[in-house]
Amino acid sequence: MINTLPMTLLAHIDDVAVFQTAAFISDDINEPNAKNNQLIPQSQANYGTLNLGLHVNDEAAQVLNNRMRLLAAINEKLAHLSLESKPPLWIKSLHWVNQIHGKQIHDIEGTTLNMKPMAADAMISQQEGLGLAIMTADCVPIVLYQPASGQIAAIHAGWQGLACGVIQSTVQRFTESGPIKAWIGVCISQDNYEVGTHVRAQLLKGCIENKSLTLDGIDSFNRLYVVNSDTALNHDDNAQHLHKTVDKPSSYATVTSEKIKLNLPKLAADQLSAAGVMLDNASLISCSYADEHYYSYRRQTHLQQPATGRMALVIVRGVSA
Repeated sequence: MINTLPMTLLAHIDDVAVFQTAAFISDDINEPNAKNNQLIPQSQANYGTLNLGLHVNDEAAQVLNNRMRLLAAINEKLAHLSLESKPPLWIKSLHWVNQIHGKQIHDIEGTTLNMKPMAADAMISQQEGLGLAIMTADCVPIVLYQPASGQIAAIHAGWQGLACGVIQSTVQRFTESGPIKAWIGVCISQDNYEVGTHVRAQLLKGCIENKSLTLDGIDSFNRLYVVNSDTALNHDDNAQHLHKTVDKPSSYATVTSEKIKLNLPKLAADQLSAAGVMLDNASLISCSYADEHYYSYRRQTHLQQPATGRMALVIVRGVSA
């Protein structure tokens, strides 16, 4: 199953493993220039081979089956990772949330089990034998692990989440002292993330209010995270369409001619650093838009497709069988 499922292992430490899924299988999932040989017609949704999102008009039965296949593939991989001298590890469940672009945190131990997913953009747990899955199609997914406590967490950080302090709020929920490791999953790169200047203004305002960056990061915000766009909105019909469909929730704000490109993964990495968290994979983050093996909401918009699927960054803490 592992060889036929678009999933790769990003990290394995102690009884914790981190996995990144994709839309299609690639010989090298980290190859930024890999191309998908399946051409999706403009009028057809791109659900790929492992859509994990229930909210994108895909068949619910198929999505739930994909989630079950993912759970089985993770357990298969955990069994292969176990040393011969140790019993194999496994997980009994994967946890999902209804992601809402905020900073609500779902404490797995602190809430009762419910058939309806919790509305949240982060999850945290200290239990063995489970996984936390964050869905994305351009936003920044982040997972955390603290070896001293065994706590794991998963974070969905679009620009709204980075503005409202979802990373800082999640890190503050770790109850014990000790280093925390982080991994960032596939997300959109600065080269492909053009937005209006109102997004920059809201991001900077949020970072100041939440103190989610160092003073140097605040003072150097434009230099570190912003470049001017080469495309003038009033001369480009595609950019005009992009503004009205991608910059949620401000999708119908007044259109101005000034456009910029934001570096969300660097901003997320620096917010992690400001919170005292060590990023483990800063140089290995693939671009969801540029690599067609991944899902991209922005690429869907540019291609005028009705929908696209969602991939997941998953952190699991195994338990001995």
